[in-house]
Amino acid sequence: MGKFLIGFAAGVAVVFLALFLFFYIALHSRNLPPEIAANAALVVRLSGDVPEKPGVELPELLGGTAVTTIPGVWMDLKKAAADSHIRAVVLQPSGLTCGWAKLEELRTDVEAFKKSGKPVFAYLRAPSGRDYYLASAADRIYLGPEDPLMLKGLRAELLYFKGTLDKLGVTVEVEHAGKYKDFGDMFTRTSMSPETKEVTNSIVDGIYGNLVDRLAAARHKNREEMAALIDRGPFTATEARDCGLVDELRFEDQMWGELKDRLKSPMPERVSLEKYSRVPAESVGLGGKSRIALVVGEGDIVTGSPGDDGIQETSLTAYGFDKLLRQIEDDAKIKAVVVRIDSPGGAVTASDEIWYRMNQLAKKKPMVVSMSDVAASGGYYIALTKAPIVAYSTTETGSIGVVFGKPVLRGLLGKIGINVDAVERGRNADIDSLDTPLTPEQREKLRAGIDESYRAFVSKVAKARNRSYGEIDEVAQGRVWLGSQAREHGLVDVLGGLDTALDLVKKQAGIPASEPVSVTVYPQPRSLFDLLFRRPQQDAVTAQLAPVFGSVPFHAWLGGGLLRIMPNWVVVR
Repeated sequence: MGKFLIGFAAGVAVVFLALFLFFYIALHSRNLPPEIAANAALVVRLSGDVPEKPGVELPELLGGTAVTTIPGVWMDLKKAAADSHIRAVVLQPSGLTCGWAKLEELRTDVEAFKKSGKPVFAYLRAPSGRDYYLASAADRIYLGPEDPLMLKGLRAELLYFKGTLDKLGVTVEVEHAGKYKDFGDMFTRTSMSPETKEVTNSIVDGIYGNLVDRLAAARHKNREEMAALIDRGPFTATEARDCGLVDELRFEDQMWGELKDRLKSPMPERVSLEKYSRVPAESVGLGGKSRIALVVGEGDIVTGSPGDDGIQETSLTAYGFDKLLRQIEDDAKIKAVVVRIDSPGGAVTASDEIWYRMNQLAKKKPMVVSMSDVAASGGYYIALTKAPIVAYSTTETGSIGVVFGKPVLRGLLGKIGINVDAVERGRNADIDSLDTPLTPEQREKLRAGIDESYRAFVSKVAKARNRSYGEIDEVAQGRVWLGSQAREHGLVDVLGGLDTALDLVKKQAGIPASEPVSVTVYPQPRSLFDLLFRRPQQDAVTAQLAPVFGSVPFHAWLGGGLLRIMPNWVVVR
């Protein structure tokens, strides 16, 4: 028996040792920079919603690849422009679903790469309007001989669930401050309110105008010609070529052959974005002695838990983000900070906690705020420091307002035979109960709290933007603005992307414009350990809801209470 136990223990030890060695080798190989051939082309394949924040990176031995992010593509194209091994870039967007501001960033990055004199080719397969918008930044656009081009204008869709909820016996109680703060309309109405229609038209006009202008410039047409062309879409492959929207109809191998001829070299080696992301910036002369932190705050804002560390995939938690900001604040090697925000807002208290920590950091280090697709309501609130705010022309921002909402499930519970019986003390003990509707007194009390929170929000905006309360109140009211409109109203300072934010923060930190710097993205990618042991449950919830509801921030809404959150979620296709 003793020999058996010794043998069993030895076997277990050998297995654990083997697993340890396997993971050590896998992780070690992940950190080794790849060899890039002297004649290489960087292949930029992008699909779906390209995130701002890195997710889980698995070792290559486990079939893993680097997570493609917006800051990652930005940095990789900078490296490629300076890298003598990279002779060209080939764009292959397919099924992109990210917002128009992120597409602006990607497009700007491609245009910056082209200044190196290296060619950019784009190859498309049944491209959507988003795919084509990005590809239009290339020198030449290739389309499969039988692939349609789905360029057909824009359509904004909002979902309304009141009819379904009525059938289920569910009502939703909503109170808000700001006439445009129509959060909850999706649960209480069956169509857009006049205010929602006004804002939605404004958003679509802005995005459409940007789309037409960019495409017209890229394809050497005037604005009227491009708008008329879009009205004729979608296009067959032949129509797209004949209209001058694409340059050639080719199979992919043929496109590569033409790139080889353009480079006057042997066939270039294809280097994936995932592989190239492991090339150190210092190896191509982009590193510098000054370190700048790029901190990503992405997702709906919730309080979270004390164990959060800022790497959750789907939410921006006050606990986790505050830890990241404290870490950067205490790191003497970090000379300046760019805070990248992509958030529709969320809980009032969580937004306030992040706002406080952001202001503490701004007192310690030079800081610039860079807005991505969305930085509205609570996402705008946390940006309210004295630091400059940079937004894209199509960033959704503003939405300065406060809302309260709760579902009342009494009708649904009754239909399925569930009765709620309660004992309570205190006149308003049931104010947040899912079984009872609000009384007139409770509604009045909530209104007072919402109005007070709204006044505090407007006051903070006025102070941060050096405006009067009245000036901000006039453009607040819960209204969502595009970045170009927000700049006109003094809500943001500059239109631009990551390069603009980096230039501004270098100037603030006294770093010469021509001096290269080292940019470190926070949070760092999640490890295999995080995947196995620390994956938050809400990630799975969001994965189930996303196909139906898209980016609706359910984590914040399900938390209830007072919210600084976007009034609606407009899907512009």
